[in-house]
Amino acid sequence: MKQFFLFASLLFCSTTIWAQKDFQGMAVYESKTSTADFKSRFEGNKNITPEMQKMIEERMKKMFEKTFVLNFDRQASIYKEEEKLDAPGQGNGGFRMMASVMGGGGTYYKNVKDQMYTVDKEFMGKEFLVKDTLTHYKWQMTGETKQIGGYNCMKATCVIPASKTDFRNFRPRRNAEKKEGEAKSEEKETPKTETASAEKKETRTNFMEDFDLPKDITITAWYTPEIPINQGPEGYWGLPGLILEVNDGKTIVLCSKIVLNSKDKVEIKAPTNGKEVKQKEYDDIVLKKMEEMREMNSGPGGNRMEFRMGR
Repeated sequence: MKQFFLFASLLFCSTTIWAQKDFQGMAVYESKTSTADFKSRFEGNKNITPEMQKMIEERMKKMFEKTFVLNFDRQASIYKEEEKLDAPGQGNGGFRMMASVMGGGGTYYKNVKDQMYTVDKEFMGKEFLVKDTLTHYKWQMTGETKQIGGYNCMKATCVIPASKTDFRNFRPRRNAEKKEGEAKSEEKETPKTETASAEKKETRTNFMEDFDLPKDITITAWYTPEIPINQGPEGYWGLPGLILEVNDGKTIVLCSKIVLNSKDKVEIKAPTNGKEVKQKEYDDIVLKKMEEMREMNSGPGGNRMEFRMGR
């Protein structure tokens, strides 16, 4: 009988927490993207000194390892990167451009009741306000379970089209190294007079030529029914519990801290700054600019090193 009353008391307390009208929570996520594919494109390059390689690796770590905070209530959430001060001289050139399309910057607002999202983005010095409907994920429940930070979690998966403007989705082409080897071989066989002429024209390798975008990617999510909120990091949502971990095969986003009903409330509202566009409009702008960068870096006088570092 005592156990029954204990269970009933816990159930009552739990129900009371979720029944509060002003319920709010906060979750901290650590995002880490594998850099192995990107490192392979500059390792062994004779034009890159050990000092330059170290600097590239440090900047890549900054771009690919980030901390985000998700503040949520029953209907909406805001997901934002934890602000960090840049060291002098960092964040310039190709790295700054690439950082803007690596899942960071801005505030990502999701309203699951209205099924709309708003995110402010800065790209190439211009501010955009992307407003569109939430992606409907066709989650498949697997029945697998595990614990994350003391919470019981369940596994769900789905397949989605790979975004063309999220460079975390790109993979090196299998024949990229082969092409580079063939190019070096041709240089050795080219007469000096022809080599001098070829150096002036210099065909440059660029991001779009070295990497491919897969058609689809598989998303694996772990959510906890113990926090029955239809929310998650980035644009992920649609499961009967807060998503604590997401893995797309290259990037892992893992929850490291959860605080429920803190005395310090956060205002959860959509950002308002920037030129309002739909997601497709923004994607077209980014792709057009990347094509311009590709042409600029492929032609005579292009800055190959900056673009390579930016990858």
